[in-house]
Amino acid sequence: MDQEILNSYSKLNDLNVSRETFLDFENYISMIIEKNKKINIISQKTSSKKSIIERHIIDSAQIIDFVDLNCDTTTDLGSGAGMPGIVVAIILKNMKNNMEVHLYEKSYHKSHFLEEVSKKLNLNTKVFQKNIFETKNLETGTIMSRAFKPMPVVLDLVYKNFSKYKNLIFFMGQSGKKIFEKSKNDWDLEYIEKKSLTNEDSFLLNIKKITKKNKKGYKKN
Repeated sequence: MDQEILNSYSKLNDLNVSRETFLDFENYISMIIEKNKKINIISQKTSSKKSIIERHIIDSAQIIDFVDLNCDTTTDLGSGAGMPGIVVAIILKNMKNNMEVHLYEKSYHKSHFLEEVSKKLNLNTKVFQKNIFETKNLETGTIMSRAFKPMPVVLDLVYKNFSKYKNLIFFMGQSGKKIFEKSKNDWDLEYIEKKSLTNEDSFLLNIKKITKKNKKGYKKN
C-alpha cells in the first residue's frame, strides 16, 4: 500500500486498524466524492478527500473502542452518508466481527447510497429508510449519534424509543461542554469522556446509563 495513504490515517495507529480497512476507506471515499457530484450527501465545505479523511473517516473510526463488540447489532441514528455507521461497519468487517450495523436515514437518496456502499464493500448493514422518532421498542447494542440532533433531543429519543441498549456514543463539538452541562440539568448520566483525535476542542461521550430527572426524584430508564 502507498505510504502516503498510510500516513493520511496515522491518527488511527493506536487503534490497530488494518491495512485492508484503509483500502475499504479509500473505496468508500471515492464513492462519496462521485455521488457528491450529483447530490449533496456531505457538505461541500468538507468534500475534498483530505477533509473527508480528517473530518469524517478518522472522526468516526475513533469510536470503535466504545462500541460493544459482543452484541448482535449496533445502531447509527440519522446515518446521512454513513458516518459513523459505514465506517464502523468497515472496521467490523476487517475485524471478522459479524455484528450487523443498523443505519437509520429517512432521505431516499442517502439511504440508497448507504445500500450501494454496503453492497460494494460487502458490509453487514441493514438500512432503514424511516424516521427513527416514529419507531418504538427498539433493541440494540451500541447507539451512535454524530451530527444528528441536539443532545437533549437524542437523550429523550433513546429514553422513549429504545427498550434495550448497551451504551450511547455522542460526538461533541466546540459548544459541546455547554450543551452537556445543560443536559445534565434534566438527565443523570453515567459516562466516560474521551478527547477527540480530530479536534482539540471536541470530545466523545460514552454514556452507559441514562436516568431522567423530575421534580419528584428520579425515573429510571
